[in-house]
This record gives sequence, C-alpha cells and structure tokens, in this order.
Amino acid sequence: MKRRSHLKFLIAATAGLCVHGAVLAQERASKEEAIAMAKAAVAHAAKHGKDKAMADFNDPASAEWHKKDLYVFAVTMAGDVLAHGINGKLIGKNVIDTKDPGGKLMIQEFRDIATKGGGWVDYDWPHPQTKKVEAKTSYVIRFSNIDAFVGVGVYR
Repeated sequence: MKRRSHLKFLIAATAGLCVHGAVLAQERASKEEAIAMAKAAVAHAAKHGKDKAMADFNDPASAEWHKKDLYVFAVTMAGDVLAHGINGKLIGKNVIDTKDPGGKLMIQEFRDIATKGGGWVDYDWPHPQTKKVEAKTSYVIRFSNIDAFVGVGVYR
C-alpha cells in the first residue's frame, strides 16, 4: 500500500512540474509583442507626458505595461533609469556601464541603437520568473518627447 501511494505522489509531482513548465512557456512573449509594447510606451509618453508615463511603467499592478514576461524599461541617453517594470530599485541610478554576464555593455548599445532609429540588441540576462541567465533580445526605441529610450525584451 505504501508503494502505491508513493507512486501516486510521484505521478502527481511530475504532472505538476509539466503544468508549471507549460505555464512558463505560455508566459513567454513574442518579438512582435515586445515591439508593440515599446511603441505603445513611446505613444503613451507623448500623450501623457514623462512623469505620468514613467509612473505607469513602474506600476507593477498595470496590466498594460506588464504582460507575460514583458515589462518596460526607460533610460536617459546619459544612462539614468527613469522606469523599470520589475526592479524599482534601479530608478534614478546610472546604469550606463552595466554589462551582461558575458561582458557586453548593453545599456550603451541600447542607447546607440535607439539613437539610430531603434532596433534589437542581443544579450544575456536573468529571466524574471526562472531567475536563470538566458539569452535575451530587447527592442529599443527613442522617445519622441524625452531625451531617453524605452526598451522591451523577450527571452530567446
């Protein structure tokens, strides 16, 4: 009888892990969703102004700016964080010299790409749900009314 209940436990635990993995897979966003959110963030800042937009991007309860594993980050061209959807402790800090685990100066590259009209930057970063370092790519674009850029990334 003990063996049978042990087997039921293992089956239930395995099923739980499979469901958990499926949920994580479903929570991963697409590149198209990242582009759409970044462009919506630029439009939101143009319509509502810098202060309101940054407060909205920083609000973890805002479903508009926190979807699946997507969130908005906004950084001035000098490297000061204006908004970070999952790490409010970064707001106000200068991150221009931040490197990914492989040594890439990603914030500087974000700025450079945003200055050229926007696009994708590849780097490695901890996934907010799994906490494991994974390959990531962020779409960055410059704000029209703020001397800053916005980014939204997806894990590859």
